[in-house]
Amino acid sequence: MGAKLAFLHGIRKKAVNCVMKLLIVAATQAEIAPFLAHLQSQSYTRVSVHCLVTGVGMMATTYALTRSLQGQEHQFALQVGVGGSFTPHLPLGGLVKITTDGYGDLGAEDHDAYLDINELGLLQPNEAPFTNARLTMPASQPAARIALPEASGLTVNTVSGAQRTITIRWNKYCCDIESMEGAAFHYVCLQEGIPFAQVRAVSNYVTPRDKSQWNMKDAILNLNSWLISYVDALEAES
Repeated sequence: MGAKLAFLHGIRKKAVNCVMKLLIVAATQAEIAPFLAHLQSQSYTRVSVHCLVTGVGMMATTYALTRSLQGQEHQFALQVGVGGSFTPHLPLGGLVKITTDGYGDLGAEDHDAYLDINELGLLQPNEAPFTNARLTMPASQPAARIALPEASGLTVNTVSGAQRTITIRWNKYCCDIESMEGAAFHYVCLQEGIPFAQVRAVSNYVTPRDKSQWNMKDAILNLNSWLISYVDALEAES
């Protein structure tokens, strides 16, 4: 039922004499609500935009994205959303381009230690589509147009909210941004051979959970302002 609901939120905006077919992917409708409103009133003639709301988490993202790509021709996929920052050097509300992502909690506990799937020998670091145990964004012209600071991503099923978990993940992976969908998006796009990019807005710092310190409002506002400008630029340049 959840997957069907996710597809009901998909919005397609076709273009006349279309040059580029763009797939925009988000976990929740709230993360791209301002852009969806903009899309209803904006007429693009050179870019065809299809928005897909997948649902939260790696499982929902993998299913919804894979199903969307079957029989559909997309020249570029762009995942957008909010995420937590492991480093205070990234400002709340700031935007980053995630160039590499990976699993943060796929593995096993061994008493007080955590062994990831590579350490367990269940996945080789360079087994396709991985490169050095990471899922790396390939070079493409649409991705090169994204002039944002580059960052590394870590994708988890349970977001970090306890100091012990934060310390383990930071010491093992030293990644910048935590999300619940990024690695799944990278994985599917790499497997399907579609150029892609992931953009995240920093909604909070990865600290022991305290939502009073989050800034979801500015993160979503800045993300959507950038997204509108990016698609407008694609329209102008196509």
